[in-house]
Amino acid sequence: MVDHVRSAPRPDFLCKPTLRGERVLLRPVTVDDVPALMPMFRDAEASRLTGSHGDGEPDEAQIRAWYDTRGVQDDRLDLAVVERTTGNVIGEAVLNEWDPRNESCGFRICLVPGTYGHGLGTEATRLIVGYGFEELGLHRISLEVYAFNPRARRVYENVGFIAEGVLRDALLWEGERVDAAIMPILAPEWFRRRGRPEAASHVSV
Repeated sequence: MVDHVRSAPRPDFLCKPTLRGERVLLRPVTVDDVPALMPMFRDAEASRLTGSHGDGEPDEAQIRAWYDTRGVQDDRLDLAVVERTTGNVIGEAVLNEWDPRNESCGFRICLVPGTYGHGLGTEATRLIVGYGFEELGLHRISLEVYAFNPRARRVYENVGFIAEGVLRDALLWEGERVDAAIMPILAPEWFRRRGRPEAASHVSV
C-alpha cells in the first residue's frame, strides 16, 4: 500500500515565537507572568467555563513551578497574551496534546477577568492557530467547548473551527451534566480563509 500522506518535518516547539497582532501580541510565557495570571486561576466563572474542578485556593507555588518550565517544553507551545496598548499580560494561549503521528494539536485559551468583549481573545486565537498551521506544519488543531459557553463557541466558529461531534455529559458541574462540542479546524480550511470565515457572525471576546 502506497503511503500518499504528506510527511511534514517535526514541529519545532522549542522555538517560542513572538506573534504580533493589531491589539495583542503573543510571547513566551514565563514565571514572571504568574502574578498577572493569578486572577484567571482564582475566578469562579473561568473555572466553570473551562470545567476546572479545584480544591480551594489555587497553589501559587505550584503554578509558578509549572510556568518556570514552559520555555523548555519540546511538545507544546505556551504563550502569554499581552494587550499592546497597556503592555499588560491578560491571559495565555496554548497548543498542547501534540500527536506527531497525526500532525495534530489541541488548543486552549483563557483570559483574566475583565478583558472579555473586546476581540482580544479572537485575535490571539487567530495568531496562534495561524502559527500552528503556517510555521509548525500542523494539519489539525482541535478544542472542546462546553454547552454553557456559547460565547466562546461563536468566537471559535468565527476563526474557522467547526463542530463535528458532541461528548455527551462530558462534565459534571455542581450537579449538572454538561455536553462538550468537539471543534477542529484543518490546515486546508485555515489556508482558504486565514481564520476569517465569510459567513461568520461577529462576536468579541
